[in-house]
Parts: sequence; structure tokens; C-alpha cells
Amino acid sequence: MTAPQPFTLREPRKPDDFPGVAAVLNAADPDWPVTPDLLRVWDAAHDPGLYRLELVAEQAGRIVGVGQIGHDDFAFEEWRYFGGITVHPDARGQGVGTALYGALMDVLRGRGAQDIRTMLSDQDRDAPGRAFLAARGYVRTWDRYESRLHTADADLGAFDDLMTAVAQGGVQLRSVADLAGDPARDRRLWELDWRLFQDVPMGQALTRRPFEAWVKQELDDPTFSHELSFVAVRPDVDDPQTGPYVGYSTLMRNPAGFYVIGMTGVRREDRGRGVAKALKVAAMRALAAAGGGEIRTFNDPPNKAMLGMNRALGFRRGPTRSRYELHLDPVTGERRPVPVPEELA
Repeated sequence: MTAPQPFTLREPRKPDDFPGVAAVLNAADPDWPVTPDLLRVWDAAHDPGLYRLELVAEQAGRIVGVGQIGHDDFAFEEWRYFGGITVHPDARGQGVGTALYGALMDVLRGRGAQDIRTMLSDQDRDAPGRAFLAARGYVRTWDRYESRLHTADADLGAFDDLMTAVAQGGVQLRSVADLAGDPARDRRLWELDWRLFQDVPMGQALTRRPFEAWVKQELDDPTFSHELSFVAVRPDVDDPQTGPYVGYSTLMRNPAGFYVIGMTGVRREDRGRGVAKALKVAAMRALAAAGGGEIRTFNDPPNKAMLGMNRALGFRRGPTRSRYELHLDPVTGERRPVPVPEELA
């Protein structure tokens, strides 16, 4: 057995370290691969108004661990932070994760952090991570269900009546690419996105991202498919913020080739008419016409309507990703109890 080698912690050197960081992330979670180019784009799209600290562990000239912590732009509070630690599987058991965690926590305690969050799946490969969190007092507070579908397994012709009814109801389904000629498109989608997200039961109060940050992180992201993301348009509607846009569904393409639904929603006034399902069917049909592929989506347990819709479309449950929280006293830095939802107790 080879003796553990020493390692050092430092801040990443960008962009030189992105290949090494990607290698660690991909080895730890091969189901959701990233590329150095994506890391570069995501780094540039980070909202500079939010705090962020990143560290890497280097061993014999090779990056073997990654740690980052920062303000949560989806649920911002000055005292709330979200992050994670990833250690390459062949470098575990040498104290890399413990060292990264200690360095990050020293900074967070100095900043008066009260709420620290991370996420892990229920898959076997994340068992060491779950044990790591439990040993440090983290509590599971929320679940997100992953579901998957391949267009080759879906009977997309079964939804002809739905698509006809939605069209006869005055709703046009147009791709984001088709709407490029609308000079107000991006701002209307930003307004619609915020309106819809406030109705998503995610177990936390959400905060709005600035328009410029939202565009960089959504529409300008290289994974975002403008051709496979659809908007429900009602020409007879002229909302002062969203114009004729009444709903939309987005698809992003992972480097591995599968697609991810980022958001599907319809404004309250237009719900109950099958528009949300029609948006997903439109995307699925467009993807099938382009060669087909797997689609993944995440839903929260209270969102029973969307879970039922996905089952009707043919999605099948995959892994569950859970949010874990640690609460600290802002003065002493000591651990405080974390309220646990009854269904997770």
C-alpha cells in the first residue's frame, strides 16, 4: 500500500486549473459531467455582487480536491451560504476533504455564517459524502426527485389531441430561437421566469437574480438550447411585464449528450388548460426530430401536479438529491438545531 502523499490547499489559477477541476468533478459524479470550457463560462457568469471562495487541493502537481462556498443566488441572505467539497475517488482517505472543509469553515465562521447548505444524491457513490456531512452535524432538510425519459421510448403521437386543443385555445408554441426577432424577448422571459419560480415549492424563499446575471446564466449559457426550449404565446394578451408570453419550458444539453429541463411553468391565469404539458411535448417532439435523446428533470415532492404530468409523459424516477443544512450561532460559531420537515423526520 502506497503511503499518502502530502498536499497543499490554494485558490485555483484560472483558467489553467479548469481541466484539473473538471477531472475531479467528473470522476466523483460521472452521471453529470462538465468540461473545462463550461467551468470557464460559468465562472465568468458568476454574479460579482455575491461572495464566493474557491479552493483546490494539489498533490504531486495534480488537483485531487475541490471546495467552494458562496452566497446562494437562488435564496440569498447575507448569512446563508451554499457550497460543496469534492475529492477524487483515488485520493480519498488522506484528509483532503477534511482539510478543505476546515479551511472553508474558518472563513465562514469569520463571516458570521448562520446557514450552510449543500446537496448530495442517495446513490451509493455518495455514501461517503453523506457520512462526512452527518459526522459534522448536517441535517437533511429537502429532497428533489430526478426523473428520466428517452424520446425513443415515448409515444409522442399520443398527444395530438392535447396539442390541437391548446392551439385552438389561442396558444402558440414557439421556440426561443423563433422569438429572436422580438427585441423584448429576453426581458419578458426574465420577468416570466421570476413569476413562475415563485410558485415552485422548493422549501425556501427565493430571490431574484439581476437581469444581466440571469441572461448570462440562462439564455447565454452554452448548454441552453434555443431550438428546443419553447414559449407559450397568446397574441391576445399584452401583460405589461411579460407581453404575450404566458408560459415556457427550457432544455439544456449536457456535454454527455443528454438534456435537462430547467424550468416548465405557466402563469396562473392560463393553468388547467394543458399548456405546460404541451410545452414539454413540443420540446420532446423537436428533440426527437433532431435525432432524439434522453431528457432529465427535477421536481420537488410537494409539486404533485408536475410529478403526475411527468409520469403521464413517460418519465421514470431516478436518483433523489437532498439538501443538507448546518446552522451556526453567528456570534459563537457553535452549532444550532436545524428544523426538520415532518416528512423527513
